[in-house]
Amino acid sequence: MSANALYTDLSGYYDLMCADIDYQAQSHFIKRLHQIFGNGANTHLDLACGTGPHVRHFINFGYTSSGLDINQPMLDRAAIRCPEAQFTLQNMSEFTVAQQQNLITCFLYSIHYCDGIEKLKACIISVHNALKAGGMLCFNAVDKNTINNDSFVKHTATSENSLFTFSSGWHYSGTGEKQSLKLRIEKTTSDETFIWNDEHPMVALSFTELKAVLQPYFEIHIFEHNYEQITPWNGNSGNAIFACVKI
Repeated sequence: MSANALYTDLSGYYDLMCADIDYQAQSHFIKRLHQIFGNGANTHLDLACGTGPHVRHFINFGYTSSGLDINQPMLDRAAIRCPEAQFTLQNMSEFTVAQQQNLITCFLYSIHYCDGIEKLKACIISVHNALKAGGMLCFNAVDKNTINNDSFVKHTATSENSLFTFSSGWHYSGTGEKQSLKLRIEKTTSDETFIWNDEHPMVALSFTELKAVLQPYFEIHIFEHNYEQITPWNGNSGNAIFACVKI
């Protein structure tokens, strides 16, 4: 299966795969960070927006929200969910906006879809150019040095008389700037089971390396990966939330 197959051929299963994600809690947490560190205005762009669940919540919060993604079937679903939003087919490593934004988000570790550090740097420059003075970039990330290749997240869901099992996990070889996200879907209907395996190349870097990429452009604040409360990063956790204010 190609690197983009899940988000194209299997895009109809994406929301089901993410059914256990608390999009509202994630969106509300970033809104709170934006209230603390932001410039007081409320235009918002979501990178790798998928089917638009975070955009939906930001619209409900009163933001003028938009999204971009590299996959048109996902954007088609996002437009149905958020008819008042504008969605564009763009690569977040080299995107442009018609008007600068006050808040740019990238949820679900999607910042790692930049395939290599140079593309990540290009993404950061694109974000910086797309933000107004004092604007914010917020995203979550994983430190490559903390990845456990044997750790997978799994959940099940039922739909249309079928049982679905979804699993995902990081894999890092231990060297270099590439890691992968491994995904698996099992669909069982009666006595018949279909299995899809997908693997996405992603950028791998330590938080020290990530901060070095961000520092020329942003004032950086790092928090524990806990959407229930705002807690400064303890310096050891391998997952963290980054709030970056344009300088």
